[in-house]
Amino acid sequence: MTLSETALVLIGLLLAAWTLGAGWLMLSARTAMRRAEGGRKAARRMARMIDEAPAIPMLVRADGRIEAPQRLAAWLGLEAVPGYLSELDAGDAGIEAGQLAELAEAVRVAQKTATPFRMAVTPRGSRRSLAMRGYLVDSQVAPGGAALVWVFDFSESEAELAELRAEAAHARDEFVALVGLIEAAPIPMWFRGPDARLRLVNSAYVRAVGASDPGSVIDHQIELIEAVDGLTAAQVADQARVRNKAIARDVSATIDGQRRTQRVSDMPLGEEGVAGYAIDVEELEEQDRALRAFRDAQRSMLDLLSVGVAQFDGKRRLAFANGPFLRIFALKPAMLIDAPDFEQWLAMARDNERLPELRDFPEWRREHVQWFAAGEPREEAWPLRDGTHLRIIAQPMPDGGLVLIAEDQTEHLALSATRDTLLRTRTATFDSLFESLAVFAPDGRMQIWNRRFAADWGLEEEFLDRHPRVEGLLEKIAVHLLQPEQIEAISGVVRAATLDRKQTNGEVALADGRILEFAGVPLPDGNGLLTVLDVTASRKAEEALRERNIALEEADAVKTRFLANMSYEFRTPLTSIGGFAELLESGIAGELSPQAREYVDGILSSVEKLGDQIETVLDLTQSEAGLLPLALEEVDMMPFVTKLVREREQRILDGGLSLNLRGNQAAGKVQADRRRLGRALGHILDNAITATPSGGRILIDVSPGKQGMQVVVSDNGEGMTVNQLAHALDGYRIAADGKGVVRRQGLGLPLAKQLIEAHGGRLELMSQKGVGTTATIILP
Repeated sequence: MTLSETALVLIGLLLAAWTLGAGWLMLSARTAMRRAEGGRKAARRMARMIDEAPAIPMLVRADGRIEAPQRLAAWLGLEAVPGYLSELDAGDAGIEAGQLAELAEAVRVAQKTATPFRMAVTPRGSRRSLAMRGYLVDSQVAPGGAALVWVFDFSESEAELAELRAEAAHARDEFVALVGLIEAAPIPMWFRGPDARLRLVNSAYVRAVGASDPGSVIDHQIELIEAVDGLTAAQVADQARVRNKAIARDVSATIDGQRRTQRVSDMPLGEEGVAGYAIDVEELEEQDRALRAFRDAQRSMLDLLSVGVAQFDGKRRLAFANGPFLRIFALKPAMLIDAPDFEQWLAMARDNERLPELRDFPEWRREHVQWFAAGEPREEAWPLRDGTHLRIIAQPMPDGGLVLIAEDQTEHLALSATRDTLLRTRTATFDSLFESLAVFAPDGRMQIWNRRFAADWGLEEEFLDRHPRVEGLLEKIAVHLLQPEQIEAISGVVRAATLDRKQTNGEVALADGRILEFAGVPLPDGNGLLTVLDVTASRKAEEALRERNIALEEADAVKTRFLANMSYEFRTPLTSIGGFAELLESGIAGELSPQAREYVDGILSSVEKLGDQIETVLDLTQSEAGLLPLALEEVDMMPFVTKLVREREQRILDGGLSLNLRGNQAAGKVQADRRRLGRALGHILDNAITATPSGGRILIDVSPGKQGMQVVVSDNGEGMTVNQLAHALDGYRIAADGKGVVRRQGLGLPLAKQLIEAHGGRLELMSQKGVGTTATIILP
């Protein structure tokens, strides 16, 4: 059977529609599956978020059934979430019955009236604290009047809250204690509000202002501090609040009727106000004034010291230096205006060459900076380049400062060296003396002795080294005395020198025949000096001299008698010879032949010369013996000297000499023995004529001088050496055998010297070999 085309078309259309519908259904199903999968993912995400949330939801339905995550069971200490609310109390875990009943009632009220609630529960056997917040849930979540309870774990918050409560309670206790402390404080304290008005004062404040109670002070705003420079205490406190900076000042206030200095401090406390307190510093001010006065007096006193003193403060800066310190270290007073620190001062002293020679100055300076931290004083010796020796003492101070004392010991050391030298010299001198010495203290103890002392008394050095007392010493000496009882004389001399301060002496004889003479001399230092001298030899020499003196006196008597008779014994034969020769010359014995007359002339000439020689010898011997007789008369010197020159005129001409006599008739007169003075001047003039060669010249000057009449005889002859001049005035000297005499020079000059000295004058000779000789006669 053949279907028509219409039927085929309809069938095709039906099949096409059925295919389109199947495709639409497939697309719709796929879309629904995607949405379901997204919902499932969202539900899992929401469930995960709820599990991770700090709060756990618990749905309580109208019949008491509950729905909640497993985490709630862990919080409550249960193994699993129960099915009903009443099963949350498991006996040994879960919520306690009382809290569970309270929770059930709150849930019922919320389901019926939609009233939310809050409560806190603590599961059994747990320290966990749970907070529950419940309210009526939306019907879309759970129809039929269910309640949703959010459970929060606020254990940490509860602990913090408990801690805060404890801290608050502690703060209240501390506040009460602080208020009590402020109230009991002995100094005025107060508190001002942001408006700078007084709000709180303590009892000390009330007593200071003389009020009856704190309320009256606050009501009347009674201020402790008066206005200063136009600013009241409230205005100053307001400035401290505005600046947010504490203000401290010293002002005067009347306290109990007395004006006293108060140190007032205003301390801002943020927006709360300003706290203040006042401390009585009147005693501190007095102490500070006393300290300043003491410091000024101390520094004035230090300026009077001869040692240098400097003070460095706790910051190691130079606070004070007296005048000697500035002089010792060559510093200027202006340096104290900008005071250097310790290291800078050392550098300045080094620049002024007032420090010792140093190899490593920085290291040396670092070591000396440690003086400030030293626990005890330090002392050093600083030898400077110019020979100055400084003694440095560094005394650390409690405030961290340092007192430096510099003492110039140059003179002290020099005196010490001199003293040591003197002591050594004294010891050496004592030991080298021929007399023995010992020094005793006032208590009788021996202090110093020399070696001779031990030798004279026969004492041992070891015994003397123990510085024995005088009693023990005398016991040792007594055994050496010829008469031991004489030891009391020595004891008395020592006692008189040390205690009575008198000088006494004595003498003792030793058993060995020696004689010791001793004396006690008081010394300026209170000690006594005992000197002992061995006079044995001197006593023997004294006896010998005494015997010799007797012999000399006898010899002198013989000499006197000899000189008395010499003039007669010498002159009588000579006069007889001269007289007979003159008779022969006159022809009384007949006419003489020429040869006989020549012999007679020789005899007369010899008699004249012998007579002069006898006169010279007599004058010389009488002068030496002090027996020269002088017939004094007034002698005019210029004519007298002129006559002497005229008598020697022929000799001067024969010798080819020139003579210059200077002076005038008014030269002056002297009291003298004309014959013997002429003899003295004649001998001097004869020596000048003899010593001057032909062609030479002689100068004679007669003039008055300051010391008397002066006669100068000068020639340009051969002169004398120094040795010859030294012995020119010696006539005779004792021979080497000690028995005879030896002629040293002619008798002219020695006789002239003695004759001039017999007149009270003197003869001076000056001579130079090859130049000449000058003789100066000075007569009073």
